Order: sequence, then structure tokens, then C-alpha cells
Amino acid sequence: MLYPILTPSRLLSDLSGVWDFKLDNGEGFDQEWYKAPLEDPMTMPVPASYNDLKEGIDFRDHYGWVFYQRKISMPSFVKTQRVMLRCAAVTHYAKIYLNGELICEHKGGFLPFEVEITEKLQDGDNLLTIAVNNVIDYTTLPIGGKSNMMNGMGGFGSSSSAKPQNNPNFDFFNYCGITRPVKIYTTPKDYIEDITLVPEVSGTTARVSYKVDTVGTGDCKVEVFDKEGNLVAQGQGTQGVLEIENVHLWQPLKAYLYDVKVTFGEDVYTLPYGVRTVRVEGTRFLINERPFYFKGYGRHEDTFPNGRGMNLPMNTKDMSLMKWQGANSFRTSHYPYSEEMMRLCDEEGFVVIDETTAVGVNLDFGGGANFNGQKVSTFDKEHGVQTQEHHKDVIRDLISRDKNHACVVMWSIANEPDSYSEGAYDYFAPLYELARELDPQKRPCTLVSVQMAPPEKDCSAKLSDVICLNRYYGWYFGGPDLELPEQALRKELDYWKTIGKPVVFTEYGADTVMGMHDTTPVMYTEEFQVEYYKMNNKVFDDYDFVVGEQVWNFADFATSQSLLRVQGNKKGIFTRDRKPKLVAHYFRDRWHKIPDFEYKK
Repeated sequence: MLYPILTPSRLLSDLSGVWDFKLDNGEGFDQEWYKAPLEDPMTMPVPASYNDLKEGIDFRDHYGWVFYQRKISMPSFVKTQRVMLRCAAVTHYAKIYLNGELICEHKGGFLPFEVEITEKLQDGDNLLTIAVNNVIDYTTLPIGGKSNMMNGMGGFGSSSSAKPQNNPNFDFFNYCGITRPVKIYTTPKDYIEDITLVPEVSGTTARVSYKVDTVGTGDCKVEVFDKEGNLVAQGQGTQGVLEIENVHLWQPLKAYLYDVKVTFGEDVYTLPYGVRTVRVEGTRFLINERPFYFKGYGRHEDTFPNGRGMNLPMNTKDMSLMKWQGANSFRTSHYPYSEEMMRLCDEEGFVVIDETTAVGVNLDFGGGANFNGQKVSTFDKEHGVQTQEHHKDVIRDLISRDKNHACVVMWSIANEPDSYSEGAYDYFAPLYELARELDPQKRPCTLVSVQMAPPEKDCSAKLSDVICLNRYYGWYFGGPDLELPEQALRKELDYWKTIGKPVVFTEYGADTVMGMHDTTPVMYTEEFQVEYYKMNNKVFDDYDFVVGEQVWNFADFATSQSLLRVQGNKKGIFTRDRKPKLVAHYFRDRWHKIPDFEYKK
């Protein structure tokens, strides 16, 4: 899927701004709110999560549908064009109405979708309504459930007739709404539908195979320009090979992007593109044939009051802070990030592990799920998760969107799933197979393993090209003591050594309250956080097959309310407003001493 841009043949209109908005407590569809202007609406910015933008717990924790609405009008000359309405992300389910007519539905809250509206537009104003549902259950990704309990607790005072609430099976807040831009773009009737680029490098020469998907008739030409605007390669037809002499490779933190200009008939599209190679060899992760070491973070798209809404200033600040520290990578935990962020990573040279929305695919969390008093396994045919087909759709959409990004070096199929119980292999094996089939660059695939997964039963050991581990030795497991957790961590790594694959630690961390200090490093102090990381990093350095460390988390972030979370998760190296904790300086010193390549020869 191509990112919408303004070109000599394409118009682009961004519908970002203040929309009308209304919570639906069950009457919206019965009363057909989508057929007329909303009565007594609130104002709501788009893009943004709505949860923190109005006051009251009923608003923040609203369960179910909300309605967004605005009027749009298009110039008359676009009638000769193909007109598309595109939503970059609507969390989690969307119904789109134009002038009262349902024109599109979409499941999944973190990837783009679009619909042609050429024949649906009227002269003058058109009423655009987007109904958004935030309900999560055993069929959605991420996974959740419905709770009818008072304040999340059963017992005296609880009632099955209480107001329903989402019960996320994951540890971050269920922000919802139109979280990324809504745009209208046009193309000629004969148009470029998609572009696929696959690089091969030999010495100083790159051979980039290309395929242009088109609709209609016309001649196709592909041209490659360097940063100075010089034509360095060209091809004719919808398929071929572009040969670039004296190629400038896209390197971690030293990005170089070419402009690939495609012309098909009257349609023109330019794609920024970085040439680089990625593969796994033994226990090494190779970028441009050099062994790479991941330094960086698991993150969240989480700011106040935007929630998970796109925040370009904060994205820019985060890049600056990570570069200040010497970080070179992050994982899009636990969902695909905005297209704008991915393009920024291409430009800045950040390496990305690109993750699907599959978080919470594990019914062992919180003591396990049950049905009528009987424990239910994650992949129980009748009562377990029912997500595999949707999971496949997410993988298709993710790879379609991100396949050409130089920054993306690995696909993460899921975060902390049940990868060890009966049915796990049968669930995940087809997903790996699909990802490998769809990715034209054949990037490595992984699954981020939860600590409760016994290594000898973890199906990721067989399925993954790279073993990615979320481990909390010294915090959830063994804390506050650090000696025994260190021994346990070493014992586990001794096992993974026998598998013969690279290992990246994709999460490890300790909750820390900013400004909490002690002469003795006790839990939750900034001093303990430093000691925790020193212990873990010392172990990582002793194993040459450990090829990366991604700290959990870059910044403090919002979660559902619970006894374990005081205003969210405090494992951030920075506060939610990006102030550094003591450990930020520790990592700045460490990471600037660790080279991006050949750290462990």
C-alpha cells in the first residue's frame, strides 16, 4: 500500500482538524446518527485518542461506539479523477458513512485502509461519519475481555448488570479513536496501485528488482535519483532490475535515501528508498553483511493528552533523545507505528523490529482464564482465542504497508503469546509461513517470548530466525535480590546457546519513580534501576550470541488502573514527558562505547 503524497498527478487533502464527536451509549445506530448532523456534539481533534481529552471516568473508560463527523467538499474538477478516502488508523473497528450510506468497514486499529468515493460524492457539502468501536475480546488483536465488576473486583457489591468495561489482556491503556490522519487523495483513472522493491548488493553495485502494480493502460517508466537529483538508474516496463553503480548504502544512523520515481501514463509517484541487505547467519544478525548489535528500546506511541494519537513533535524529540544516548533501534511494541514514524526512521537511520497487533494472545496471564470454573487454554477450540484468521490479515496489511522501508529489518509476529502450550505451534507456524511468503525481501521473522514460556517448550525456538526474549530477572522474578536472578539468567542463556540462533533481549526493566533516591539501592529508586541494568548487561556481554538489548521502556506510559500501577507503568528510562531518570545517563555512557557493528566478533 502506497503512502498518500502530493504529486504532479495526485491531489491530497488532509482532514485533520476539529470534528464533531459523540459518545454512543447504545442508541446511535438505532437513531441513525450517521444520516444527519449529530445533535449536541462535542468537539474532538483528529488525529488523537479521545480518552484523555474530556473530563470524567465515564469518558476515559467508555465502552463501545463513538461517532465522529464532519462535512467535506471537493472541487468539481476531481470528477475526472479517482477519489479515495483513506484512514491511517482507527482503533479498533470502524464503520464509515458518506451522506448516510455505509461505504466501508474495517477491523483492526493500527493499520491503514481506504475506500473509493468517486461515485459517492455529491456537489457541495458531503456528510462524513466515522463510527468507532473500542471493544476488545477473544476475536480482536489486541486481546481483551468484558468486565462487569465494580472497580475490577468481585465480591460484595458486584453485579452482572453493572456497566460493562473493557478488560485488556495487556499492560498498556486501551486508547481509542481516530488516532492517525484521515486523508482524501486522487489519482488518474489509470494509476499506480503499488510498488515493490527488492535490493541485492555486490561490491559497490546494487541491483534493485522492481515490480509496479498498475490499473488501466499506459507506459511505465522507473527512474532512480540520488540526493543531489542525479539520475543513477532507470528501467522500462512494470517489472525489471535497476542497477545502481557506486551505491550509497542505507546504514544504521547513517541513512541514505534515493528517490524512486515511477511514471505510468499520466500518474506519477515518488518513493524514498534506502538500499540495504539483512540476513541471519549462524548467531549473527547481518546488516549490509556486517554483524549488527541492537541498542535501544521497546516503546509505546503514548503521550499526554494525545494518547496514541500521532504526535510528530514528540516523535522528533524521541529520535533526538535516542540518538543522544547512542541508541540505534527500537521495536514497535505492541502494534505497528504510524507511517510518519516509519518514514522518519528511514530518514534518521533507526533500525526497527516491526511488530503486529498480536498482544495478549496468552490466557495464562493473571492466573489464567476459566469457563464455568474450568481452566481454559489459550488455543482451546471452543473457548480459547479466535484470532488466527484476523492475525493473518494483520500480517498481510503490515507487510503490504512496510515492505519497502529500509528501517524494517525483522517482523515480530506477536508479543508474549502463549508459545508453549498445546496448539501453539499449529497456531503460529502458518503465520510465520505467511510472513515469509509475503515479504519480498525475506526479512528474518521472530516472536517475542514471555518469561513464563519454558525454553524447551517454546515453539519460537523452532520457528524464529532470531530468539527475542522478554525477561525480568531481578524485578518480577527474584527482585530485589540481584545475585540469584543473575544466576538464573545465565542458566537460561546456557540453554539458548544450544539452539544456535541469535538472541535479542527485547524487554528487561524495573519500575522506577522519578526523584525517588536512597543511599541503598532499594526497589523503585533510581539507584536500583541502575544496578538492575548493570547486572543484566554484564550477563549479556558474556554471551557472544546475544546480539541486542532493547530496554523496557523508553518512557513511562499509561495503563489501566490497578493495584500494581500508580499513574501507569514506571519502567521508563525517561518520564512520560521525556525527562531523563538517572539510568538514562548510564545507558548514554554504555551505548556510546558499544559500536553498532562488530561489537562481538
